[in-house]
Amino acid sequence: MSEPTPSSNLPNVARASGIMMVSLLLSRVLGILRDTVMAAQFGRSVETDAYRLAFSIPDLLFFLIAGGALSSAFIPVFSEYLHTDRREDAWKVFSVVATLMSIVVGGFIVIAWIFALPLSQVVAPGKQGAELELIAMMSRILLPAQFAFFIGGLLIGVLYAHQKFAVPGLGPNIYNVGILFGALVISHFVVPGIVGMTWGALIGAFVGSFLIPLLGVRLVHPQFRPSLDWRHPGVQKVFKLMLPVMLGLSLPGVYGLIMQGFGSFYTSGINTALDLANKLMQAPLGVFGQSLALAVFPALTQFYAQRRMDRYREQLDRTLRTVLFLTLPVTVLFWIMASDVVALLFQYGKFGAADTAAVAPALQMFALGIAAWCLHPVLMRAFFSLQQSVAPVVLGTVTTAIFIGLIFALRGTGLGYLSLPLASSISAIVLVVLMISGLNRQLKKPDLSGDHPGPLDLREFLMTLAKGALAAALMGFVLWLGVQLLPAGEGGSRNLMALARIGLFGLAGAWVYYFVGKSLKMPETETITRALNRLNRKGSAPKSDSPQ
Repeated sequence: MSEPTPSSNLPNVARASGIMMVSLLLSRVLGILRDTVMAAQFGRSVETDAYRLAFSIPDLLFFLIAGGALSSAFIPVFSEYLHTDRREDAWKVFSVVATLMSIVVGGFIVIAWIFALPLSQVVAPGKQGAELELIAMMSRILLPAQFAFFIGGLLIGVLYAHQKFAVPGLGPNIYNVGILFGALVISHFVVPGIVGMTWGALIGAFVGSFLIPLLGVRLVHPQFRPSLDWRHPGVQKVFKLMLPVMLGLSLPGVYGLIMQGFGSFYTSGINTALDLANKLMQAPLGVFGQSLALAVFPALTQFYAQRRMDRYREQLDRTLRTVLFLTLPVTVLFWIMASDVVALLFQYGKFGAADTAAVAPALQMFALGIAAWCLHPVLMRAFFSLQQSVAPVVLGTVTTAIFIGLIFALRGTGLGYLSLPLASSISAIVLVVLMISGLNRQLKKPDLSGDHPGPLDLREFLMTLAKGALAAALMGFVLWLGVQLLPAGEGGSRNLMALARIGLFGLAGAWVYYFVGKSLKMPETETITRALNRLNRKGSAPKSDSPQ
């Protein structure tokens, strides 16, 4: 059997990371704006709880079928064929997977639509009566969007494999614009008004996650032909890799569903508070964790397919350290200035100081796990690039059991609903430790490649953690001092003072973090240094003396 022919084109991970980071940053900004509009217009109420819980059934369908199929199986197999000069086989796999899974996902959507009410009782056991019926109604509106997410996910996988990242970055932004349109426009034509946001989500999903990627794939000359040829070896490999994810019920995305289920037993508004705090935690997760994971994934799959495992390990080591360096200061900011962050983003209209007081401590608990949650998607893609889906699912299942156990254990400590985000953060840290250990065992296997690259460079990783923690602690002191010196403000001045405190002391703290990291010779600061040097050169460029 001949060795795969390496492609001469090496993936530009830095460029891909930049594109994904900008697009996901815009997506998170729009997502926060979406939540700000919802909070101002509808407050924190029974209706907003129902809106949040209405996503549980569609999200569960996505995590277990659509998301798993894309993440764990399709991209590595498609990339392996594509980057070893077997383009026809690559498109054959795409055609069969798209055809078969369209039938499966369509069937699940129909079943979930019919049984939306009893399923709502399962995902929101603490709710009943009219609120349960509202959850079921909005779930039915949202369910067809999962078909767009699935087909769009396959199309985006094709674009990632071709090293095209700009078009995929548009999808989440258009989705958020759709929800904003639903909140600001459609809500005036439906009763209750919050239902308009679900119609906006449906429109945004089909436009952003299906139509836009479809237009993008046309640029790479697709060869799609509907087929049910499940005997193709590449197709069988996809489903073999996908099966553990479909059966595992343990992806970290399910954590949010579990928290919402437990949160339904608390007073009205707690589901909304947990969701808003979770969304804020997911902002750095998207900008740093997911963007770098999505950018590095095609590179890792290509290096593995070409058996360039030395490059594989170097790239993975560097990406993990970068994620850690970027997320530690966010953890400190969210912990010390949680109330300011929530007040600045959400305390408008019907969302008052009492609502901020409910969301802020939940954000602090979520903040403890930010670095771990941001490392998780990179580690998950590392396993999937090796075409290993069983190990991360087993680890996820174990950690999910720990998560649920922690919820029951912490509920008896008097923490109330705060036990839910705290259990999530602790579980995330445990999961990352287990995944790093498992990945190291995988990389030590002698049959992985002829070069035997060895395990991850944990020494450098721990050095980045130690130095970054020291820099973050000094940054935290600056933030704490600023909070003591500048009053928070009340009433109408609360938002303005929150902006001033975050802008002034957050910026000062960021500079402290950078300079301390630079003095400790952290290589991760070099990217920031180069960017500052470029800005300095542009600012100091000599002006032309020629006449205009």
